[in-house]
Amino acid sequence: MEHPYLILVKFFEAIGLGGFAHANTHVIYTWLVMALLISLGALATKSIQLVPSGMQNFFEVVVSGIEEFMVDIVGDEGRWLFPLAATIFIYIFVSNLIGLIPGFFPPTANLNTTASCALVVVVFTHVIGIKYHGIKYIKHFMGPVWWLAPLIFLIELIGHAARILSLSFRLFGNMMGHEIVLGILFSLAGLFFAPLPIMALGIFVAFVQGFVFFLLSIIYFSGAMEHAH
Repeated sequence: MEHPYLILVKFFEAIGLGGFAHANTHVIYTWLVMALLISLGALATKSIQLVPSGMQNFFEVVVSGIEEFMVDIVGDEGRWLFPLAATIFIYIFVSNLIGLIPGFFPPTANLNTTASCALVVVVFTHVIGIKYHGIKYIKHFMGPVWWLAPLIFLIELIGHAARILSLSFRLFGNMMGHEIVLGILFSLAGLFFAPLPIMALGIFVAFVQGFVFFLLSIIYFSGAMEHAH
């Protein structure tokens, strides 16, 4: 279920790329989110000042808040992970929000988008583990009892694979559910008035879903940095 009309899809139809736009709506709106974030970042850093103001002040508050929250969980040694974790949170949050604009589709309401974000997080979790522990990182998968190691190893592999499913389906399900509700209200009661309460609630949902994805990501990162017991 989607909004009654999709502005960017109509634009791509006008330039002869309607087939691609209809088959890859999430890609089109992912490009839009990327362009929006790049533009906002450029505006925020266009004239950096010692005493921030305007867009720079807003971004410094947001970024420093995310960083401090992450450091409280991961510790100072995980501060280098902040660019990836913050990018994931901001990207997902803005992708969720953009679906609240009539005529726009949130890319996070497509499983391909959420699965790609989850895959990046889970793969990078193991990159962190190898970086901190080298070959000894395998101990995270072996358990405390040597004779149960083969069974524990299999269970751990299944558990880590399940992280991809958990991250991707949780975000996808919540955002697609929101789109379905909006689509029904649009079709029954018109474009603006009836969906307003759901759209207002959607702002909260957009933040919570981005925050949950971000929180689980840094928890996985922190677990990879810990020593196996």
